[in-house]
Amino acid sequence: MSAQKAPQPANTQLRVGRLTKAHGLKGAIKVELYTDAPERRFVPGAVFALQVPVESEWHGKTIELSELKWYNSHPVAFFKNVSDRSAAESLIKAILWIDQDLDEPSDEEDAWFDHQLVGLAVLRDGVQVGTVKQIDHLPAQDLLTIATSAGDVLVPFVKAIVTSVDIEAGTMTVNPPLGLFEDLADEEATDESEAVEPAPAAPTLAE
Repeated sequence: MSAQKAPQPANTQLRVGRLTKAHGLKGAIKVELYTDAPERRFVPGAVFALQVPVESEWHGKTIELSELKWYNSHPVAFFKNVSDRSAAESLIKAILWIDQDLDEPSDEEDAWFDHQLVGLAVLRDGVQVGTVKQIDHLPAQDLLTIATSAGDVLVPFVKAIVTSVDIEAGTMTVNPPLGLFEDLADEEATDESEAVEPAPAAPTLAE
């Protein structure tokens, strides 16, 4: 489940993977895939924009894929001009983006553009608890900002919490852990008020 970067007039960028660990000594890097179609996105010659810290030597650069192989069911990428382990390690945690034509139909499940998600009504148990305000693309996962009557709530955009997205209906259904949308302090106060008062001390006999 992922969101796609806010669209530009003709095209936008789609987040398709994250580089996680150097593999071997020849520049190969393990990839965490964020796409349901790696055979279409990760082809020799594919060029990816890199999301890295500004202090990284790779900031503002692109990288070209030479080959994607699979080792023990894990995808491993080889890139042009990344020929040793040192170069590979300098790319760890980089997020890979590709250009996406807005007119190109998407057949990937659980992937949406930012502009499709912003404004969706957020439902919990059929009741609206807020509205999607913003999507932040972080190295580990996407993070939703949900505007509620009590203020903004940050929700990881993962399947375990965001159970469904219905663009046509304009809704997003969530199953959040306890405390994400409610004030636990109020619940604790309620629990304390309902606590059983101690029994009065037994009367003593007068002398």
